[in-house]
Amino acid sequence: MKPIAALLPLLLGVATTAHAADRPVPVHHRTLEVQGVDVFYREAGSPQTPTVLLLHGFAASSYMFRDLIPQLAQRYHVVAPDLPGFGQTNVRPGTEFRYTFDQLTEVVDAFTAAKGVERYALYVFDYGAPVGWRLAVRHPERITAIVSQNGNAYEEGLSEGWADMRKAWDAPTAENLAALRRFNTPDMIRWQYTEGAPDPSLIAPEPWQLAAAAIERIGVEPQVELLADYGSNVRQYAQLHAYFRAHRPPTLAIWGRRDPFFLPAGAEAFKRDNPDAQVRFLDTGHLALETHGDEIAKAMLAFLDRHL
Repeated sequence: MKPIAALLPLLLGVATTAHAADRPVPVHHRTLEVQGVDVFYREAGSPQTPTVLLLHGFAASSYMFRDLIPQLAQRYHVVAPDLPGFGQTNVRPGTEFRYTFDQLTEVVDAFTAAKGVERYALYVFDYGAPVGWRLAVRHPERITAIVSQNGNAYEEGLSEGWADMRKAWDAPTAENLAALRRFNTPDMIRWQYTEGAPDPSLIAPEPWQLAAAAIERIGVEPQVELLADYGSNVRQYAQLHAYFRAHRPPTLAIWGRRDPFFLPAGAEAFKRDNPDAQVRFLDTGHLALETHGDEIAKAMLAFLDRHL
């Protein structure tokens, strides 16, 4: 048996490692100019570890990842930009910019290149999904894994809540486009946070208030343009499904089953083109991180640890 003195370095090493794992990882808040857009982003963790790119969705920003980032950053390099039209990202005056999902993808693609991020796992939510899907189809060699949290990829995942948007896709008349403005009111944004949540009192008001304030500051027209352009994502689903079949990226679909916009069938559909995809449902609504953040973080860490 080794004497206690000989074991002390090992014991101290274990204690030091455990302490380091519990130590909060600082989250940096930065801005990087690409293509005439000042992209605000949050970053944490060592760049020497695998990168996880977090892409938020509608009525949100990288602020939705405020609690998830420190948990992932204990073991991974985490980068979360605000998409143009959201949060703290600003399109510079004089920059020609169309609020389409192709344009958003161009900015995020250029942003990752400017950051020197060559390979990354994707976390996609809502609008972040069609941006992430375009990146994956364009650069399949860069994608190490995919986590989709209510990030739709199949038409059967679209609920009846998309009826007004479908009208605008088919006929972008002034009347049909005007009908989309109601989705950007403070009351509607709050509803998207609370609908389907088992206990809405668990959801703090600040996240939806910040989202509404950003729309007020930036303007509602970019949001109307993106809602009207969402049909382009549906038209590209065939390309995406071919990517899933050809490359079989490790995939976790973790889904708020009470989402009023993206149905559980959309999560189950991932297994059709990627049979190894994992599907997990949470008893909540669209913005699942607000009610099940710790559960999502634990599932993500277990999933990423297995595949990265």
